[in-house]
Amino acid sequence: MAMAEPAGVTPNMQALLPLFAWLSPSYPVGSYAYSHTLEWAVETGEVIDEASLVDWISDFMRLGAGRNDAILLCHSYRAVEDGDVDAFTDVNDLALALAPSAELHLETSQQGRSFLDATVAAWPSPRLIPVEGEVAFPAAIGMAAAAHGVPLSAAVSGYLLTLVQTLVSAAIRSAPIGQTAGTRVCAAMAPVVSLLAEEALSLSLDDIGGATFRADLGSFHHENQYTRLFRS
Repeated sequence: MAMAEPAGVTPNMQALLPLFAWLSPSYPVGSYAYSHTLEWAVETGEVIDEASLVDWISDFMRLGAGRNDAILLCHSYRAVEDGDVDAFTDVNDLALALAPSAELHLETSQQGRSFLDATVAAWPSPRLIPVEGEVAFPAAIGMAAAAHGVPLSAAVSGYLLTLVQTLVSAAIRSAPIGQTAGTRVCAAMAPVVSLLAEEALSLSLDDIGGATFRADLGSFHHENQYTRLFRS
C-alpha cells in the first residue's frame, strides 16, 4: 500500500527536499574554507564595504564563474537525464579545465568530490554516474539533481544563491561587513541569481566565457598572501 503524502507537502516540494539538504551549510563539502579570491580582494582594498562587495559579487556572478557554473550545471544535468555518460564526462572535464589557478581548481574539485561522496553514501541512486578522480562542483550538483528528479530550474537557482551566500560568509569573516549588511547583500543579489538561472537554461557550452581577469590574477597572488583564512 502506498503511503499517503504528509499533510501540506506536495509532490513538487518532495522533489526539492534533497536540494535543501545538499545546499545546506551542514552538508560536508567544506565550502566555508573557500572565498574564491575574495580574501585577496579584501586584503588589497578592492572590497571595503557593503557597496563594493555587491559590485564584486555581481561581477563574479554575471561575468565570471557564477554564469559559467550555471551553464555547466545545466549541461551536466541534461547529460545525466539522457543517460549520456560521455557527455557528462566532457562537461566535467571542461569544468575542471576552466579553473584559472591551482587554488580555484582545488576549490571546485574538492567540493565536487566531497559532495559526490556524501551524496552516494546518503542519497544513493542508480542514475548517479560513477566518477573516478576529480569532479567539478557544478557538475556534481547537476548530476545529483538529475538523478533524483530535482527540477533543473530549482537546482541552478539554488546553486547560484549558495555561491552568493558562501562569498558573503567569507566577507563577514574577513571583516569588511557585518551580518546585517551581509543579509542585505544576499537580498540584493537575488534578482541577479534569478536572471542568470533563467538565461543558463537556454545557453550552450559555447556561451561559456569570462571577463573577471583581475580576480583570476588575484587567485595567484592569494597563494602567496602572508596571512590567509581561506584556501582560495
